[in-house]
Amino acid sequence: MTAPGAALDLRYSDTEEELRSAVRSLLAARCTPAGVLARAEGGRPHDPALWDTLAAGIGAAGLLVPEELGGQGAGPREAAVVLEELGRAVAPAPYLAHAVLCAVILLGCDRAAAAPHLAELAAGRRVYVPALPLTQAPGAPLPPPVRDSGGGTLTGRATSIADAVAADVLLVLADTGLYAVEASEVRLTPRTPLDLTRPLADAALGGAAATRLADPGTAGAAVQKALLCGAGLLASEQVGLAEWCLDRTVAYLRTRHQFNRPVGSFQAVKHRLARLWLDTAAARAAARAAADALAADAPDAPLTVAVAQAYCSGVAVRAAEECVQLHGGIGMTWEHPAHLYLKRAKADSLALGTAGHHHATVAALADLPAP
Repeated sequence: MTAPGAALDLRYSDTEEELRSAVRSLLAARCTPAGVLARAEGGRPHDPALWDTLAAGIGAAGLLVPEELGGQGAGPREAAVVLEELGRAVAPAPYLAHAVLCAVILLGCDRAAAAPHLAELAAGRRVYVPALPLTQAPGAPLPPPVRDSGGGTLTGRATSIADAVAADVLLVLADTGLYAVEASEVRLTPRTPLDLTRPLADAALGGAAATRLADPGTAGAAVQKALLCGAGLLASEQVGLAEWCLDRTVAYLRTRHQFNRPVGSFQAVKHRLARLWLDTAAARAAARAAADALAADAPDAPLTVAVAQAYCSGVAVRAAEECVQLHGGIGMTWEHPAHLYLKRAKADSLALGTAGHHHATVAALADLPAP
């Protein structure tokens, strides 16, 4: 982890590169584009065996959890590396919800109440998901909480929850604080998502039994901190996605010929690829800055995160669009994975705040005119 007050460091440490190698090897073997597409078509995108190896085998689930609570004692920089690789593979894994959002929320709750849940989360034995809309932005008002019906039961509805279908436990905001609710106590209604690899669902709580983890003030602060961390690390997922699109497009254009020449040799195509490479390199710098600022708990972390999200979401969408267009007819087919990346990029551009929201945040924090 980066020490508070340390200079900004965009480089990857040897440990981070080793973690990247382990995650990339796992995904290359167990999460191929064809496999992802097949699972998405079957309506069951999550692969429990893949998740078990990633979360428990590699230990990625507990990167943000201190060692004394059963985790790895790492930090946002390491979690960002995992998300980069998940973005490259457009992996249908609930990592952002479980290992980032829920981990940070639980760390902000009463330690005695949250410790057993943190141990379960870090070990990857159970999947935790926050009962919040995927589009919830850091700094924005939180959705209306569900109602505490008394006697440790909750009543109400939470909408557009990402990866809820894979959850064992939901973290639910109620009018009296934050609660852990067993997924078996909740009635889920799947929604039709744009991104088939990150399914959405609404949750109806009709007197669901719940365990209180924090009072309303503590819960609100914990959720906002988690949303900030999630938005910052989502930028790394977007960078990984953009890099895959760029790499795959360059490889294709080297072998695809028109007029007896590689398509990639045409000047207009070279210019598009060069611009995309520059955009992706800049996006990587922005995402690394956000991860480093979060790891250092820097005072300007909210500004750095907003800059990263405002920029990286657009780069990921452009990279995916270029991937589809420069692949020509084959890029438009269902069989080619380009559409999975385009849909993930589009969905990510709305997740945890739109670019417009983050532009407004940058303007407010940097004392600039509103966009």
